[in-house]
Amino acid sequence: MDLEGYARRALRRGESYDTVLKKLTECIIEVKDISPNEAQALAKAIIGEVEATSHLEDDLMSFTPSGVTMGEFGVGSRGGGDFYTHEKIAEIIGDTGAFIDSSQLDDSGVVSANGKYVVVTVDGMHSRLSDFPFLAGFHVTRAALRDIYVMGACPVALFSDIHLADDGDVAKIFNYTAGIAAVSELVNVPLITGSTLRMGGDMVIGDRMTGCVGAVGIADDLTPRKEARPGDLILMTEGAGGGTISTAALYFGRPRIVRETLNVRFLRACQVLLGAGFIPKIHAMTDVTNGGIRGDAAEISKVSGTKLVFEEEKLRSLVNPAVLGMLDELDIDYLGVSLDALLVIPPPEVAADVLQLLREHGIAAGIVGRVEKGSGAQLTKGNKCIDLTPKFRESAYTPIKKVVGESTKLDVPMMCTKVDTAAKNAAKKKADIIRFVLGQDKLHQPRLR
Repeated sequence: MDLEGYARRALRRGESYDTVLKKLTECIIEVKDISPNEAQALAKAIIGEVEATSHLEDDLMSFTPSGVTMGEFGVGSRGGGDFYTHEKIAEIIGDTGAFIDSSQLDDSGVVSANGKYVVVTVDGMHSRLSDFPFLAGFHVTRAALRDIYVMGACPVALFSDIHLADDGDVAKIFNYTAGIAAVSELVNVPLITGSTLRMGGDMVIGDRMTGCVGAVGIADDLTPRKEARPGDLILMTEGAGGGTISTAALYFGRPRIVRETLNVRFLRACQVLLGAGFIPKIHAMTDVTNGGIRGDAAEISKVSGTKLVFEEEKLRSLVNPAVLGMLDELDIDYLGVSLDALLVIPPPEVAADVLQLLREHGIAAGIVGRVEKGSGAQLTKGNKCIDLTPKFRESAYTPIKKVVGESTKLDVPMMCTKVDTAAKNAAKKKADIIRFVLGQDKLHQPRLR
């Protein structure tokens, strides 16, 4: 529980000091095994800190709210609102001079150094795996490595971060790290550094955990999404899911499905392609994660200026049968959920060799579609063509997501306008502070004697 946020909202609503003190004290006692006097002392300190920071007028220490919340706009839910927000983030960052940056909608960034490409990525652990730290570490590590591999790079190092709330058991840190280390050893990519912090310091009680894993890779040739070309074929390896599928299985009471996700087949497939020298022959690669096929196809289409056409029967045949059975049974659209399958987009003359190589190494794969001139993405199902536009949120894959839904009743254009304004305000603040710092540096330059 965020005690600081609780106190700040209560005071903003006009609740009296005594009322807020009483409520906050009760909240603390509910979670922490401490005396009422100790809880009240904490509550008083919290309110004091909130009051000290509630009326700051300096623009540096405040921001103008957009009036749009993360949940309302679907940020992090891998749908239309989430993709829109990431475009705004890229605009705030601006021109980086990097070979590939966030404006190109790839999951990794690339810079050139000493005649090589240096590829960097970071992935956040699945938020619903807080109570399952080993799985959280295992799956976020696979995700980070996938992002390196699909850029055509060989990963050389991993780094991690974990934030655990004040009442979280230290064993969570160790299990999270063990999950990371398991993947690290399986694919021989070392975990070399990281950070461990409390979430919100003394202000957040409970045992919630969050964190991320990053990876660095080196490449001679790249396979970014923007290089997909009309005439290319789309190949996919079997997907058994990762953090998302594990979450669905756990919260729908099907824990046996979790073991289907514990593999490194995706990473092995990429190692095989790298080892055989196929990367220069492949135009683009990606992993089926961001909102499933729907999300990834939309992003590939946008950055490459092409149209992607998939065949439904072939896609379904490459989803792990146990995982697909669960998704069908729970009415979860497999096209809008992360499957952790590898998409390879080569020219036709290379496709057969790629398939043969993968199958020789026991990796199930097949041709699931093609790239055409045009825009957008569609699915052919028998004689029907179905639009693959992402929904506002990814497929609802937990009970609470079923309640929240995949669409929104709110005014999306109005929210976009507010989000645009917030992004412009942030970009302006960045520019203002850069000018301020440069001016200060000029004022304090040492005099030469």
